Amino acid sequence: MDAALLPNRFQNWFLSRGWSPRAHQLQLVEHLRNGQSTLLIAPTGAGKTLAGFLPSLVELEDSGKRKPGQAGGIHTLYISPLKALAVDIARNLEAPVSEMGLPFRIETRTGDTPSHKRQRQKTNPPDILLTTPEQIALLLSDPASEKLFSSLRTVILDELHALVTSKRGDLLALGLARLRQLAPEMRTIGLSATVAEPDDLRAYLVGQPLDSTRALSSLVEVKGGAEPDISILESEERLPWSGHSCRYAIGDIYKQIKQHNVSLLFVNTRSQAEAVFQELWRINDDTLPIALHHGSLDVGQRRKVEAAMASGQLRAVVATSSLDMGIDWGDIDLVINIGAPKGASRLAQRIGRANHRMDEPSKAVLVPANRFEVLECQAALAASKKGDQDTPPLRKGALDVMAQHLLGLACADPLDPAQAFDEIRSSETYRWLEWGTFEKVLDFVATGGYALKSYEQYAKLRKGKDGLWRIAHPKIAQQYRLNVGTIVEAPMLKVRLVKSKAAGRRTPIGRGGRVLGEIEEYFIEQMAPGDTFIFGGEVLRFEGLRENEAYVSRAQTDNPMIPSYMGGKFPLSTYLAESVRAMLAAPDTWKALPGQVRDWLEIQQDKSVLPSRDGLLVETFPRSNKHYLICYPFEGRLAHQTLGMLLTKRLERMGARPMGFVANDYALAIWGLGDLSLLFSSGKIPLQELFDQDILGDDLDAWLAESSLMKRTFRNCAVIAGLIERRHPGQEKSGRQVTVSTDLIYDVLRSHEPDHILLQATWNDAAEGLLDISRLGDLLARIRGRITHTALEHVSPLAVPVLLEIGKEPVYGEAMDSLLEEAASELLLEAME
Repeated sequence: MDAALLPNRFQNWFLSRGWSPRAHQLQLVEHLRNGQSTLLIAPTGAGKTLAGFLPSLVELEDSGKRKPGQAGGIHTLYISPLKALAVDIARNLEAPVSEMGLPFRIETRTGDTPSHKRQRQKTNPPDILLTTPEQIALLLSDPASEKLFSSLRTVILDELHALVTSKRGDLLALGLARLRQLAPEMRTIGLSATVAEPDDLRAYLVGQPLDSTRALSSLVEVKGGAEPDISILESEERLPWSGHSCRYAIGDIYKQIKQHNVSLLFVNTRSQAEAVFQELWRINDDTLPIALHHGSLDVGQRRKVEAAMASGQLRAVVATSSLDMGIDWGDIDLVINIGAPKGASRLAQRIGRANHRMDEPSKAVLVPANRFEVLECQAALAASKKGDQDTPPLRKGALDVMAQHLLGLACADPLDPAQAFDEIRSSETYRWLEWGTFEKVLDFVATGGYALKSYEQYAKLRKGKDGLWRIAHPKIAQQYRLNVGTIVEAPMLKVRLVKSKAAGRRTPIGRGGRVLGEIEEYFIEQMAPGDTFIFGGEVLRFEGLRENEAYVSRAQTDNPMIPSYMGGKFPLSTYLAESVRAMLAAPDTWKALPGQVRDWLEIQQDKSVLPSRDGLLVETFPRSNKHYLICYPFEGRLAHQTLGMLLTKRLERMGARPMGFVANDYALAIWGLGDLSLLFSSGKIPLQELFDQDILGDDLDAWLAESSLMKRTFRNCAVIAGLIERRHPGQEKSGRQVTVSTDLIYDVLRSHEPDHILLQATWNDAAEGLLDISRLGDLLARIRGRITHTALEHVSPLAVPVLLEIGKEPVYGEAMDSLLEEAASELLLEAME
């Protein structure tokens, strides 16, 4: 590519750094100059971020953009899935802009941005605004949005693969469709390092024609990059059979930190982050500067950690997915992934944070938490060597998100239904939309739907004589802006530090000090004053509640609780699940496994059988006056839990007297009073019939009718769609208030309007998310005619991990590990008989 595409000051800047512009960076400048939206797929360290911004910087330079302080519209929007990423990119982008003397204003706008700054950005916007999908929705709901975005020329979507696979991606798709109407010359740039289906992302980037053809953006793909250096930790400690703490390997992890300059430690949950951080500090005899970062910590604390990391003041940071995308801290020379990565693409994303240079290998260590996770880590390692990806496919747009979007459009301007319908269908994720469904969603937004039409509080839109819909009252726009977004977190309470109560005295809670962050309401509800827990790396004593704040004081104890979060764990990807099954079925591949794991599988081979790659192994055996069924689908906890619910219901109907079930990512255990081995071998319960696909019909419907899961899912949909507003001016509903409201409405709609649009949205969410029905359907189809039953006299070695999940009490710290170790030893002795 010709470097003459760049103005002189850009060429001189590259020369001053000893660099040359890379071909893909120049390609993006040329594509955007020709009006082409483009997807850039490039490995970590290839300069994707600079490539994304270069066309905008060149355009602003060529056009002689307004001087600082002169009012106008936004030229470029940068949209990121993470607040931390937007802040980091702003810091990195300001350096070349300043060094080249470019007179452009760059600002961030996230949920952490002060309200006065967000207001000022509407009247005096920057040239380049770095923001999130929720802030785009907020800006588009403002009557001034047309003026604000009329000069918009470029939208940069960073980590695009992570944006498009959730309801946030649906909201963003609708926002992009609106932006194309306000700024017809707008072009989009998608940036991604991990893509399984590039055409899905290319279609997402551009407006779709209203006929059956599919439009695609241009594509620039960068091959190469140094192969990452990934290893699986081999500890001399005994590998746990179950659990996720990785406590056994803390000493090994600490040694890795000492041997490297800067380490980034990724965990899968916030509670795990707190636990690992606490354990590292317990053995940190060298007082290495180690920090903690996750989304529930106070924004000020997170910014301090990010700044300290960027300036090289830290040796390690323990983080959740709050830092696993795009963060460019070149001094990181090691990524430690604690627990299995759950997906090949997620692993690639995380290890890319080390070195962050295309020509130098990223170094990573995987630390499996238990024996099954060793297999999963090995599968992820093999996927990395082959360069395979397993990002989820593009999703179908959700109805509750569309309802939120329609209300936002009406807050900005009177809503023309026909125009809005065509605009929404121009987005790739809503191309499927039919007029009848659109009318139902619009009617719901306007009136609440047939069953709720008579209640005034649900009347949000009124139709004028001109056929346009307008908000019924100005307060509706205010409430919309307080509740915008698709992330329905569990109700949170602020954690405020106070002085401890005097021992033995009935003194009131002292005046509050600084806020440490937020914690989920349901966790605090389980605590009594005086209980201790870990938060923000400190041991705290719960002193009491006041309004929406949990008052805490510093404490010292050896056994504090660890807060649990409803966010849950990542699901095991289908790709890795298949790889683990393939590994189990091929003993010749076991030589790469640690000796402890290899011995475990060999004993399983001797005492029972191994699961096949495409079939299903079912083991039955008696134990402690009960009878057990263990099967090994390897399809993830969600699909296994749904299968467990359905199988227990069917077994009950067949007279097997089941008592309960438990599931992990790899296996499912059901136990009861009936002799399952005898029932299967006698043919009284045909095994093939038990696992027949028709279980997803009447059995599923019957279970859902009794399940609280649908009410919980409905609650989330109702909040996103605006039926229930959690936040009102000056007040916020508690989780209990929201639950009572939505449960009542759910019962009314099921009785009087079972085809209500929100009930449809609820079913879609349950099927795709909490129940994982599509994956379960694929499993049942795969194993048809391939089920192997083995009747045993004792528990098998492979069954030990899932049996350890049964009756697990919420015991924390070393006590949990000790209990698990005792139970594992007892089970293993049985398995070896």
